[in-house]
Amino acid sequence: MTETFRPDSEAALRDAIAEARDGEKRLEVRGQGTKRGYGRPVATDAVLSLDGLSGITYFDAGELVMEAQAGTPLAEIETALEDANQRLAFEPGDLGALYGAPGGGTIGGVFACNVSGPRRPFAGAARDHLLGLRAVSGRGEVFAAGGRVVKNVTGYDMGKLLAGSLGTLAVLSTVTFKVLPRPEAERTILLFGEAAHEGLGALQLAAAGPWDISAGAHVDGAAAARSSVSYVAGASTPVTAVRLEGARGAVAERCEALRRSLAEIAPTEELHTHNSRTFWRELRDGALLPAEEGGNAMLWRLTVPPADSAMMLDRLSRVCAGDVLFDWIGGLAWFAVRPKGSAPGETLAARIHRAAAEGGGQAVLMRGADSLRARVAVFGEPAPALLGLTRRLKENFDPRGILNPGRMFEGL
Repeated sequence: MTETFRPDSEAALRDAIAEARDGEKRLEVRGQGTKRGYGRPVATDAVLSLDGLSGITYFDAGELVMEAQAGTPLAEIETALEDANQRLAFEPGDLGALYGAPGGGTIGGVFACNVSGPRRPFAGAARDHLLGLRAVSGRGEVFAAGGRVVKNVTGYDMGKLLAGSLGTLAVLSTVTFKVLPRPEAERTILLFGEAAHEGLGALQLAAAGPWDISAGAHVDGAAAARSSVSYVAGASTPVTAVRLEGARGAVAERCEALRRSLAEIAPTEELHTHNSRTFWRELRDGALLPAEEGGNAMLWRLTVPPADSAMMLDRLSRVCAGDVLFDWIGGLAWFAVRPKGSAPGETLAARIHRAAAEGGGQAVLMRGADSLRARVAVFGEPAPALLGLTRRLKENFDPRGILNPGRMFEGL
């Protein structure tokens, strides 16, 4: 049976990591376990569970600042914000839905993986809202950075470094972050029947105009059919979606004007607040993506500048066939494909990484069998200079390599 450390305080977290350091025990850092399939599989000797480090420790609704222990369930954070008519502006999703382990995850996991949803192009990523943190390095040393106000974020921006490091450098104990008021109204315009290239063009039109949109996505007919929103599921065609938020009257006026412009392209429909929130939550959580499959099935997440999304689609079509769903007004593509055989899977991964890199973007293998993720470069092959910097950071923060070893890159 795998040994599990379950600290209930920062001091206990420090002691657990120090014990693992001294015993050279490799640790799998885990919140609710909803993101275990993200990154490379790790071979560890024990589990470091953060579910005992839970609870909101500070919330000033007037100052739009919240602080919580890293193991606090994301659902608890969102409930507290909902009660105050506020929200997390970067709209983090439940990645556990991609791996058959839904549960919402923890606020520490959100920042450790830099999880950001449909509002990302307009509100920034999770790391952009991280004001301060406390953490324990692989050396067993507690350190802090930032604070409860923006002016406290001076010197080295440790938040930017640790956000997205997947717990390979240090384990977050407490995070402090900005929140924002929830808008009074939300509407989504649906554009029906447009193929991917035309849908991406419509998204660019909406983003470049005076309508102040807050999200834009394009899904094919199969993805639309997975929605619980009847207007979307019943379309039987590809659907392009554009969201507007703000004061009720202003949203209604902007929505009417944008819908007139888009109606010249294809038939439109409109979702109001409840259905609109449902649709974007489904998109955010991966509910419109194909279900998890075994074998060498791959689910990729590719990011490129939104203006280059159509060219990336062309490059992907030359690599292989697959289902593609676009978010971030085209800047994020989810690409689901099933190669045949193990060797083709490795070859295909290299081709997909190259297709993203040619457009100035990045490809990440978000879902695949453990055996496949152990063989391929999940995050791509880093440039020698970047790999050298990553290695030096790992040696500085975690010299004995006990925290999530190899989760991002082999040997680190």
